Amino acid sequence: MFVMKRAGKVGFLALIVLLLLSLITQAQANPRYASIVIDADTGEVLHESRANASRYPASLTKMMTLYMLFEAMKQRRMTLHTRMLVSTHSASMPQTNIGLLPGDTISVRKAIPALIVRSANDVAAVVAEALGGTESNFGRLMTDKARKLGMNSTTFRNASGLPNSAQKTTAKDMVILSARLMKDFPQHYHYFSTQSFQYKGVTYNSHNRMIRNTEGVDGLKTGYIRASGFNVATSAKRGGRRVIAVVMGGKTAGSRDRHIANLLDRTFSKPPTIRSASVTPNVIPGIGAPVPVPKFKPPSNLKPVSKPIPLLEKLPDQAMMQLITHPDTRIIEVAMVDDNSWAVQIGTYLEHNRAQAQAEVANRWVAGEMVVTEVDVSNRKLFRARLEGLQEIEARTACKRLARQGMECLVVR
Repeated sequence: MFVMKRAGKVGFLALIVLLLLSLITQAQANPRYASIVIDADTGEVLHESRANASRYPASLTKMMTLYMLFEAMKQRRMTLHTRMLVSTHSASMPQTNIGLLPGDTISVRKAIPALIVRSANDVAAVVAEALGGTESNFGRLMTDKARKLGMNSTTFRNASGLPNSAQKTTAKDMVILSARLMKDFPQHYHYFSTQSFQYKGVTYNSHNRMIRNTEGVDGLKTGYIRASGFNVATSAKRGGRRVIAVVMGGKTAGSRDRHIANLLDRTFSKPPTIRSASVTPNVIPGIGAPVPVPKFKPPSNLKPVSKPIPLLEKLPDQAMMQLITHPDTRIIEVAMVDDNSWAVQIGTYLEHNRAQAQAEVANRWVAGEMVVTEVDVSNRKLFRARLEGLQEIEARTACKRLARQGMECLVVR
């Protein structure tokens, strides 16, 4: 019996050794690999493997370049129409690029899809110089911003992700950046689903096949340099649940895509974890979705009126909000004339999924029924996104809130 117990212990130890050897072999086979999956609404880590290991970001760097650009737009230092000058330095950036020449200019509107779809290194340098004076200084600004976002293991040296031994990050930091892009600039997230764009008569198609081929995936970025392997940051939504995932160090683009698709399938196949109050989940702070805005409830002493008061729509939003606090003021009663017959129009788009995505983004900030309708403009099918079922003051308040987030909108009946 002693011999049997000893044999059992030996067998168990041998199994442990084999498992350790297997892990070591996998690490040696692909030492660049790292991955993480989080719940986009709570920041809870659902899967991780070497998520804190130092890695080269490659073109995932451009997500931070875009973050800085979106922030400049929010601060009104840039608009979509701002034109940025191409220097000799930025024009010298190697492939991939869009062939910018010294002295050219490119608008912010064109720069955004050039960074996402083409992953253009010359455009990244143009943005860096426009915002930071020099690309090296912009790298310092990017690093400072990374620290403020909680990306404590990330250092940037350039805006593109071109090889630099000091430019390092982790899968965890990249998932933080992905989440903050979605949370801080929801009005711009639709750009990350762009599959092609044109510049000077040339059509460029996206490297990101995940959006076309994987259920629920609707955005973010791929990247590759020889030192990093094939990287991807992606987000997917299925059944009302959204997750964000990062895989770094893939051996090929195809194997990387298959692996992250498997991670997404496994994550969505498991129901959300229900924990007792005594169990603290592994949560990345600062990632949770914005708090939804409750629907406006008018004071109970208001009475409908049959005739609207003239010139009400010329009142600025601030004046209208002041009237809400004084229910004895008769002019506020106009809000009750056509109950729930107002809408906030988010925009009109060439593609249904783009309109739907933008409506979902707006709905994260304000309440309302998401509606995407097909319209015909000059014999061309377009798709209009709206939040409907609102009262007039509700709609105006909602549009004002969206405007504060940098999201253009229009109040309509």
